[in-house]
Amino acid sequence: MAAKRQPFSADEFQRRLKLVRRQMDVKGIDVLFVEDPSNMAWISGYDGWSFYVHQGLVIPADADPIWWGRQQDAAGARRTVWLPDDRIRPYGEHYIQTVERHPMQDLAHLLEDMGYAGKRIGVELENYYFTAKAYLTLQEELPNATFEDATGLVNWQRAVKSDAELSLMRKAARITDKVMRGVFERAVPGLRKTDLVAEIYADAIRGVGDAWGDYPAIVPLLPSGGDASAPHLTWDGRCLEKGEATFFEVSGCVRRYHAPLCRTVFLGAPPKHFLEAEKALLEGLEAGLDAGRAGNTASDIFRALVKSLNKAGIGRTARCGYPVGLSYPPDWGERTISLRADDTTVLKPGMTFHFMPGLWMDDWGLEITETILIKDAGPAECLCDVPRDILIKP
Repeated sequence: MAAKRQPFSADEFQRRLKLVRRQMDVKGIDVLFVEDPSNMAWISGYDGWSFYVHQGLVIPADADPIWWGRQQDAAGARRTVWLPDDRIRPYGEHYIQTVERHPMQDLAHLLEDMGYAGKRIGVELENYYFTAKAYLTLQEELPNATFEDATGLVNWQRAVKSDAELSLMRKAARITDKVMRGVFERAVPGLRKTDLVAEIYADAIRGVGDAWGDYPAIVPLLPSGGDASAPHLTWDGRCLEKGEATFFEVSGCVRRYHAPLCRTVFLGAPPKHFLEAEKALLEGLEAGLDAGRAGNTASDIFRALVKSLNKAGIGRTARCGYPVGLSYPPDWGERTISLRADDTTVLKPGMTFHFMPGLWMDDWGLEITETILIKDAGPAECLCDVPRDILIKP
C-alpha cells in the first residue's frame, strides 16, 4: 500500500460517509456515484488534477467506497485516498478521448458486477463534471436500473464544517490576508495588471508559515473602471489607471480549502457617489454579520444587507453569498445555500459563507466582502483580517 497524504483522520472520513449514507437511505438510493471532485475529495481524500476526464466514487450502502477513474490516475488515488488498494478500480486508457467508446461503459460493468444493474443508482445530474453523454451511456448500458437525481446530496452534508476543516480555512484566510495586503502595497498607476497578478499568485502559492498555498478554484478577478460593472472579468495587459477603481476578488487555498475576500482600490480621488455607496455597503455588511447568527436564516442576512442599501437608494435583488470550503475549479462555492430573499435555510454553527454583497452599476463596480463563520452564539465571525474601507491611493 502506498504512503497516504490525507489531511484528516479516519474518524473524520467515517463521519462524512455516515452523513452521506443517511441521506442515501432517505432517498432510497442503493448505490451512489459521485463525480464532483470536491465531493470525491471530501469523502475519500482523493486529490489530483484529473477532473478533466471521467472519474468518481461508487458508494454502496454497506461497504467501503470504490475509487473509479483513469488508469493513469490510479497511482494518485493510491497515494491520497484512505481506501485500501483493492477499492481502487481504474479503467483502461483506450477509453480516453475517443468517440468509439465511453468510460461509463466500464463503470456500468463495475456496477453490474457489484449487483446493481437493476437497482436504484444515484447520480449528480446537475454537475460540471457529469456530462449528458455520460448519463445517456449509463442508461443505455444499464437499462434495468433506476437512476435517481442525487444532485447536491453530498454537497449539503458539507455545509457544517468540522474543527479540522475550519483549521484549514483559517490557514487559507491567513494566505488571503497576505495576498490582499500585497495588492494594497503594489497597486499604483502604471502597473500592468498581468505583473500584479503574477505577484498575487506568488504570494498565494508561497503561503504563510507552514501553510503552503494550493491553487485556488477561481483565478484572481480584478476589473477596473467601467469593466468593474461586470463581476467576473479577469485581467489583461493594460495598466492600472488614475481615476479608476479596481476590485480584487482572491482567495488563499490550503489543501483545497478556501477563504475568499474582495476589496476595492481607488487610484486618485473617488467621486461622491462612490463614497456614499461604500458607506452603505459597510453598514450593510455589519448588519448582515449581526444577522448571521445560529437559528436565523440565510434570508435574514440578505434582508439585513438590503435594508441598509435601500436606505441609500441602492437596489439589490441578487443573492449576496454562498457556502465555501473545499473546492476545485471552476468554482469555490458549494452550490447549496444562497444568501437571498427566498432561502429559509436555518443557519447552524460551523457553516461558512462568502458574504458577497458586490455592487455592479452601469459604469462602475465596488466589492467589499468577507468569508464568515456561523458561531454557537453571537454574530458571524470574519475569517480574514483586512480593513474593509476602500483603499484610496494617489
